[in-house]
Amino acid sequence: MTIDATEAQTALEDQLSVDREAADLLFLEARTANTFSAEPVSEETLAAIYELTKMGPTAMNNQPLRITWVQSPQARERLVAQMAEGNREKTRTAPAVAVLSYDTDWHEHFPTFFPHAPERKAMFDGNAERRAEVAKNNAWMQAGYFTMAVRAVGLHAGQMGGFNAAGVDEEFNAGTGWRAFLVVNVGTPGENPWFGRLPRLDAEVATRVL
Repeated sequence: MTIDATEAQTALEDQLSVDREAADLLFLEARTANTFSAEPVSEETLAAIYELTKMGPTAMNNQPLRITWVQSPQARERLVAQMAEGNREKTRTAPAVAVLSYDTDWHEHFPTFFPHAPERKAMFDGNAERRAEVAKNNAWMQAGYFTMAVRAVGLHAGQMGGFNAAGVDEEFNAGTGWRAFLVVNVGTPGENPWFGRLPRLDAEVATRVL
């Protein structure tokens, strides 16, 4: 069965449990920003982004994502030095920049995030490789929640993987079990050269029912 674009949109409308405005804000009209206006992002807004992000599900509620907001000019320049050439200026000028890391010692917080079975911490004691794998998988999932949280507060995100992760860890995560995996610029979009949305894969290609 083939469904054309108009039929797909009608079917989507019928299935939404949020209003279309919310769906547009979070998914349908949201874009990745490469430049930002000078409008600042308040500390209260940064806090709200985390409060939304942390509510997304993770394995055993482990929440391994750690966020470093790099805001001071001095810290921003240290980060810019670790970015790929094409990511430097937009990182320098974005109103807010987050370094997303995963915590390889996430299991130490079992009594907090899994209070009904804190003894499960023992499953991960002494197994750094397993902890790191669990941390990475779940932190990447939380990075998606982070993006949606940015959109939910009315801002745009610009995610970047082009940076020296070891250098970022040396600059910002030294002495911790945190490991950087993504840098995200956050703010109100500036003059972005947005063109038509790039094509998404049809359901016939990307999904199946068995």
